[in-house]
Amino acid sequence: MRQTLALFLLAIFLFAAAAAQSGRRVPKPQPTQIEPAIQPPLSSEPVRMPPVRRELTSLPENVLTRQIKSIDKGSFSFADFSGKVIVVNIWASWCGPCRMEVPDYEKVRKEYAGRSVEFIGLRTEDPRSSSDRVNKFVRDLNFGFRLGWADRETAHILMNGKGAIPQTLVIATDGRVLSHWTGYSRGGSRDHLRQMIDSALQ
Repeated sequence: MRQTLALFLLAIFLFAAAAAQSGRRVPKPQPTQIEPAIQPPLSSEPVRMPPVRRELTSLPENVLTRQIKSIDKGSFSFADFSGKVIVVNIWASWCGPCRMEVPDYEKVRKEYAGRSVEFIGLRTEDPRSSSDRVNKFVRDLNFGFRLGWADRETAHILMNGKGAIPQTLVIATDGRVLSHWTGYSRGGSRDHLRQMIDSALQ
């Protein structure tokens, strides 16, 4: 029995040694290839970016010729004042800075009385709901500008898409926008307005 077990172990040993010396190598397992993740197809719909705001350099034809309803009666258009420097002030009766700005601008308006300058005040409120409030604002401040109701599209174009008021534009006789500013600076806005009008009249 012991002799049989010894022969069996010897046979296993010889077999293992022969396999080691045979030059055969056990092949290494190939690395598993990972399939690249499939990306979902890009949407064919273009990405819609907000339009780039460009400064208004001149009044477009549709704004020049558009009829603006006067606060009192009748209507007018910017084209009616061809050959004049046009000052446009955009305001609202609820606007605190507008209330401070009007007396300053009224002084400037009176300085240029009789000259080729047209002063226009456009309000942005709904005439159906704010007529009484606007009329009181005009009476209280003695607002002597030519006054009109700016429709939504006209206001959007003149304000260059900006929501803040007051805004002021000085437009040269050829329709170019010489200056456009937002807000009110005590004394500073009046002086800038005067400077821009003088520049346009030269």
